[in-house]
Amino acid sequence: MKAPNGHGERQHPYETLDRANRALSARLTGGSSPTAALTAWADWAIHLARAPGRQLELAEHGVRAAAKLAVHAAGLGQGPAPFAPRPGDRRFEHPGWETAPFSLWKQGFLAWQDWWEHAAEPARGTTEHNSARVAFMARQMLDLFSPSNGVLTNPEILQKTLESGGTNLALGAARLAGDAAAMMTGEIPVPESGYEVGRNLACTPGEVVYRNDLFELIQYTPQTGSVHPEPVLIVPAWIMKYYILDLSPENSLIRYLVGQGFTVFAISWVNPTAAHRNVSLDDYRRLGVMAAIEAVGRIVPQTRLHACGYCLGGTILAIAAATMAREADDRLASITLLAAQTDFTEPGEIMLFLDESQVAYLEDMMWDQGYLDQSQMAGAFRALRSEELIWSHSVRRYLLGEDEPQFDISVWNADATRMPARMHSEYLRALFMQNRLTAGRFAVEGRVIALKDIDAPMFVLGTEKDHIAPWHSVYKATLFTENELTFVLTGGGHNGGILSEPGHKGRRYRIGHRTLDKNYMDPDTWFQRHPPQEGSWWPEWVAWLAAKSGPEQVPPPAMGAPEAGLPPLGPAPGTYVFRK
Repeated sequence: MKAPNGHGERQHPYETLDRANRALSARLTGGSSPTAALTAWADWAIHLARAPGRQLELAEHGVRAAAKLAVHAAGLGQGPAPFAPRPGDRRFEHPGWETAPFSLWKQGFLAWQDWWEHAAEPARGTTEHNSARVAFMARQMLDLFSPSNGVLTNPEILQKTLESGGTNLALGAARLAGDAAAMMTGEIPVPESGYEVGRNLACTPGEVVYRNDLFELIQYTPQTGSVHPEPVLIVPAWIMKYYILDLSPENSLIRYLVGQGFTVFAISWVNPTAAHRNVSLDDYRRLGVMAAIEAVGRIVPQTRLHACGYCLGGTILAIAAATMAREADDRLASITLLAAQTDFTEPGEIMLFLDESQVAYLEDMMWDQGYLDQSQMAGAFRALRSEELIWSHSVRRYLLGEDEPQFDISVWNADATRMPARMHSEYLRALFMQNRLTAGRFAVEGRVIALKDIDAPMFVLGTEKDHIAPWHSVYKATLFTENELTFVLTGGGHNGGILSEPGHKGRRYRIGHRTLDKNYMDPDTWFQRHPPQEGSWWPEWVAWLAAKSGPEQVPPPAMGAPEAGLPPLGPAPGTYVFRK
């Protein structure tokens, strides 16, 4: 008899043995497929071996770099040093790096980094994906051997050690031992800070008014005497806790909306366990988004609602909205997508970790665990910026003995969640790997849906420095829809660009409106034709929501609807947000 696999089907015992073996090796590699890595290196090396011209080009590049280093070491060069760190690389900012011998070590490292960036450029015959993966792996190896990681090769560490009498190294060793022990026991380290969920994080007043096995629905207490008739439903990503949108009081998007006269509801997703292994992507639509819409409709009856989705929450909201449009369900007054992708042909650097080998490897690991663990997922995102999020962090914590300042967003970032096995597999395959949604092959309840069926006006926002949902990819929503649409591009990254409260220094945004009579405009042309405006995009969104709402404000609705079977179940932020 076949044993059941992770999706409720049954499989041959030999296949069970194979999956168990792969799951064990996946735990040892942190979910990274060695086959995918070896395939990329083999593709690069084989095509390089067949290209003598390319070999000579790389040899010449290396000789020129060596000559530049020699001239620099001899002090014969004019002007700045020959090699400079990449933008955003802050490892060599200490003035000691400009003195000998540290300057030579720094330049030698940067020369190697420059050579590998050149060597990993796509050559004729290699796939772009494998070339990008080789470049990424080369960066990881080079970062490991950076002189900034050594006590004797980093002038900043040497200076701190001499000044403190080695106290920094003793303190760092104690921290390293504690972190290693926590890792071996599976404990999740909690940053020491003055932040606490429910006290000064996720502290906008409200009540949980609905709960099922997948989410809690929070209704926020009104702060104005009258409100717009249409409520706002926020669908956050389930990859992290919902309160990125209700962070500190001064930068809480939810608090801001409530203060502007909106009745606001927000989904707080459960942190999945092995018991959720068979929860599907469609369950997040059906038991998540649609169940929340039903609950809001019972509390604020006979009115449509504004739906807002962030990141993965925006993707599942777009799927739900297209399904509703297919069924002539017009309960959505508007749709807002914040840093959310609907097309995955240009999904950004996360594709470095995704191909058939890698996804199958993750599936075997999730088959064993029932979920993708938060540490396994967070590790991939940290690797994309390893010089800052891994090595510089380690140097500060273990070698400089410095306490990193804790901010509200860093505390939230450490409060990660798991991903159900079946849902994550379906999400990776149907959307990232096969791009079914915009290819006309994504079926809901047996029938294909299309984004162009959506009639409700849309507000779509991308962020300029987004590594998770690049704004060119987010902008693709304008290509696959035919409704009225406003697109906003704001400064900052995936999270920082969203947290752009009025008064935040250095914020800017671009905004453009597409009406039904306008043709498609490519993203680069759009960027050139829409000059930046200083300030926060939040007031623009509030004004847009108000324009899509009824003309007359009404008294705030009651909290929950006891007569409709939805009594308040407890104060915000609820119980699911505290589950580890």
